[in-house]
Amino acid sequence: MAKQGSYGGQSMVARLRRVAVCTPRAAGWETDEEGWGKLGYLHSLNFPAAWAQHEELRRALEEAGAEVVELDGSGLSLDAVYAHDASFMTDYGAICLNMGKAARGGEPARHREFYRQLGIPLVGEIHPPGTMEAGDMVWLDDKTVLVGRGYRTNLAGIEQLRALLGERGVEVVAAPLPHGGGPGCCLHLMSLMSMLDESTVLVDLPWLAAETVQLLCERRLRFVEIDARERDTLACNVLALGEKRLLAIGENERTNERLREAGFQVRTFAASELGINGGGGPTCLTRPIWRA
Repeated sequence: MAKQGSYGGQSMVARLRRVAVCTPRAAGWETDEEGWGKLGYLHSLNFPAAWAQHEELRRALEEAGAEVVELDGSGLSLDAVYAHDASFMTDYGAICLNMGKAARGGEPARHREFYRQLGIPLVGEIHPPGTMEAGDMVWLDDKTVLVGRGYRTNLAGIEQLRALLGERGVEVVAAPLPHGGGPGCCLHLMSLMSMLDESTVLVDLPWLAAETVQLLCERRLRFVEIDARERDTLACNVLALGEKRLLAIGENERTNERLREAGFQVRTFAASELGINGGGGPTCLTRPIWRA
């Protein structure tokens, strides 16, 4: 079993020390010329550009002090590159989920095997009829996880998560999500908010449900709002590296400047092919394993 201190961290903002990624080559971006249309990508794949952007992402993670480990996405869909969604990490070990997007159904089993190889314990799994994707799961603090209820994560999945985490002293709070672009659109809770540090959250305020905004206000979180002109280029998708350092998509210059004005160090990478095309930013492309 992996020793304590190599996994865990019930936080979105503590220093990122260990993180998993799945390269576009491992996810089939080099060879699958047709899958992008079925998955709702914006245009056909440019593998060399996607590969270069993923290498830039990896360099940023390593230079921030994180150990980067690779997931195997072979035989899965192109979406396996978005390594965040198929599992969720707690201080007690991993929870493997049940994807709301049918094409991604094979990913949780691959994550389960990955954790077994690393010696990281499995806390449990989400089973049908429950569905849950980690893009809908946000640690507000180490005892509270906010979970978006929408087309990817349903009430049955949330109730299963409550059963797994409630006995460990963690409260699971459901947050309704808007219809947005409908079931085919990749709209997660983390499409609308990203924790930046313990007291600050980046938000797409008009798209958050009123009760979610009220909850965040009750917790006295400071809001930084995205520039609405950058909504479609995933401006709200920002990865906290810890110690007021952020990793963001370079194309979102206006929002990134707002983050700097709010007191954060912002490192960027180009994500036109790797992220914006498939609807996944730096949080989607990374599965944090250990934060401390």
